[in-house]
Amino acid sequence: MNKNLLYRSIPKVDVLLEDEAIQGMIDGYSRDTVMEAIHTELDKLRKVIASASDEEEVKRQIDLLVPHIDRAVADMHTPNMRMVVNGTGTILHTNLGRAPVSGEHMKRVLTLVSGYSNLEYNLETGKRGERYSHFEKLLCKLTGAEAAMAVNNNASSVLLILSSLAKGGEVVVSRGELIEIGGKFRIPDVMEQSGAALVEVGTTNKTHYDDYEAAITENTKALLKVHTSNYRIVGFTDSVTIDELIPLAKAYDLPVVEDLGSGVLIDLEKYGLTHEPTVQESIAKGADVVCFSGDKLLGGPQAGIIIGKKKYIDMMKKNQLTRALRIDKFTAATLELVLQEYLSEEKAVKNIPVLQMITEPIAEVEKRARLLARRMRAAHLPAQIVVKPCESQIGGGSLPLERIPSMAVMIRPEKISVAEMEERMRSLPFPIIPRTANDTIILDARTIKQSDIRLVAEQLKEYEVLEKR
Repeated sequence: MNKNLLYRSIPKVDVLLEDEAIQGMIDGYSRDTVMEAIHTELDKLRKVIASASDEEEVKRQIDLLVPHIDRAVADMHTPNMRMVVNGTGTILHTNLGRAPVSGEHMKRVLTLVSGYSNLEYNLETGKRGERYSHFEKLLCKLTGAEAAMAVNNNASSVLLILSSLAKGGEVVVSRGELIEIGGKFRIPDVMEQSGAALVEVGTTNKTHYDDYEAAITENTKALLKVHTSNYRIVGFTDSVTIDELIPLAKAYDLPVVEDLGSGVLIDLEKYGLTHEPTVQESIAKGADVVCFSGDKLLGGPQAGIIIGKKKYIDMMKKNQLTRALRIDKFTAATLELVLQEYLSEEKAVKNIPVLQMITEPIAEVEKRARLLARRMRAAHLPAQIVVKPCESQIGGGSLPLERIPSMAVMIRPEKISVAEMEERMRSLPFPIIPRTANDTIILDARTIKQSDIRLVAEQLKEYEVLEKR
């Protein structure tokens, strides 16, 4: 193989620029973008020749140079973040964006954010308003709190609360509640950033009332209760409930702060799940400040929601950190729309995707699974395709031990490995994210929308995902 001859057969840049297809790319995009793609693909081609042992394959790659440039230019203008089909059965999948927001809500948000809005403008007075005003009354009505606000996530909530209430002082918290909240961010580290000193009491599995009382000094500024929503300690355990902490806090004139993590506004127990403390329960029991996530069990956008006594919320609104941690207009608009659904529990369960998926009867899930299986068989895919029972999970650090009966399409490819099929599914224009077990691809229908079923089957067929290449 004469590699020098192969190098010389690579089209020069000026020749490529005269190509009709290349000219079309320049007209459609820009000369700079196309030039960047040309140089990138030429470099790749030279590396192919340098390591090649098959002359015919090299010639084929040279012939494909213009199509490769076309693809490279298109890739530069294709957003990296894309919609995916969630076939994992994990409803609040942290890596897949957690809570999906309904299409209807997004249409209304689009109308609001595509023009100007009264985000921080009071239409009644004609003066500057507050972005929290659009949903503060709603939150108070739904939870029984005196006041409310929101920041960009729940870690920010904890940071802002402790910075406002306990900076320079001490905050007492149980060792069994010093959780890691994901991405190696931990409650003790967040507390340190707030300027409050952490005072740990009790042990990992047992903390008693006396532990809290013994830790209170003249420097104590607050008692912190953290709901361990992303794990459970079982067995020889004991903890102090919010009901027990309230009298102690009142005796020493201290605020009780409760971080609920997920944040639930309806009792999930009536839908067959384990009882998860609701936000309303915390306020009713006397918590002074409660914080929780907007994009977990609430089913809204990413946000850290803070509710509680007005005097404490007012302190937070005046904190300089609030400016750095504030939510944007997209979040404010979406949060208001999602919270409005909770004015009727029936509407919330029907219209908020997370709640709809959690409470959907298994008979409905089975219908989707069987429809998907039929479409896949009709596409004559080279695989064993069966519908079987499985279990979904809520995920997102919420109800970690909870499993929901579900139905899934089980796929065993006949010509390629499961690992290869999974990789190809992730590379589709509309990526499909499955889970795998026992050398089988599993598509859990609980997290697959009805509108995605035809697309899933068509993509698997059109892109020959299950064929040898």
